Amino acid sequence: MTPEHSEEPPAPVATGVGRWHPVMQWAGLLLLSLILAALLELTGIPAALLMGPMVAGAVVGMNGGTIRLPRMPFLGAQALIGTMIAETISPGILVTFFGNWPLFLAIVFSVIAMSTLSGYTISRLNILPGTTAIWGSSAGAATSMLVMADAYGADTRLVAFMQYLRVVFVAAAASLVARYWAGIDGAGPAIVWFGPIHVVPFLETLAVVLVGGCLGKWLRVPAGVFLVPFLLGSVLSVTGMLVIEIPEWLLAISYALLGWNIGLGFTRPILAHARRALVPTVISILVLMSFSGLLAFVLVRTLGIDPLTAYLATSPGGMDSIAIIAASSNVDVPFVMALQTARLLMVMAVGPSLARFVASKTVSRR
Repeated sequence: MTPEHSEEPPAPVATGVGRWHPVMQWAGLLLLSLILAALLELTGIPAALLMGPMVAGAVVGMNGGTIRLPRMPFLGAQALIGTMIAETISPGILVTFFGNWPLFLAIVFSVIAMSTLSGYTISRLNILPGTTAIWGSSAGAATSMLVMADAYGADTRLVAFMQYLRVVFVAAAASLVARYWAGIDGAGPAIVWFGPIHVVPFLETLAVVLVGGCLGKWLRVPAGVFLVPFLLGSVLSVTGMLVIEIPEWLLAISYALLGWNIGLGFTRPILAHARRALVPTVISILVLMSFSGLLAFVLVRTLGIDPLTAYLATSPGGMDSIAIIAASSNVDVPFVMALQTARLLMVMAVGPSLARFVASKTVSRR
């Protein structure tokens, strides 16, 4: 029998850009991305090819856009960017890490502790329901935090909002610091978009991207699709077994895909849902960024490295975004990636357990 009354809620009414055909939405997103990326390039902002599409995606999403980036292109972009960063790695990265491992671990655990404290404070003040703030404030491993949040009954939409909002803040701040504080001109020399391609190194690089990305996904490691190609490419590049070759046009596509994936996540329903938590979330992000800046100052004083390298190395979250900005700036990329990788690994190792412990304490006191 057909039920007399349907239990399914009515489909939401499309508004703004959402009324357009998906093809038109993608065309509008592409055009806006090109305009914004070009403007940012003219101002000398590093990683303009990431920041322009990110802002364009947010504009489309907040104006009712219904398009979303398919999962596979996004994962492919992550794997490609990880392989690209591997080209900058040298044997000195291990010397740097093991020579300063107590300081590195102290910095990493300090960031984890501060982010956990922020989440606990927001949760205890009843600004967000349940344990949502605990998972949303964790500095990294966003995928892992979303899975844990869902298992704990937290609001995954708010967790995703908090995680990606921090990525946007950190990426924007790092890019602005690189341009206006450190004086790094992101425009640099003219980019050769369609230069000659050496076929064998290019195909070998694509093989690393494909194998590393699939392996990272199969292992179910948080950020594994980025991290495994990065580590695999680094080993092969350092040992001389691989010459990494990625044409500029392919890198630009990868940057745009990453930016769109972040920007399109900011939709009207999610913003309306997160309205009450917006101000506390922004405050907690700014506190965490300021604390990371203080840790960067410690690195400058203790190791004598340049301030921008220290700032990027201690920035909390968005490892792939930070990697792009570092590669676009005159910094010690191996040092940045050494500390960022150490933070990601530590978050993977202790983050979920620590967040689960704090979440249980939060629940037990209510």
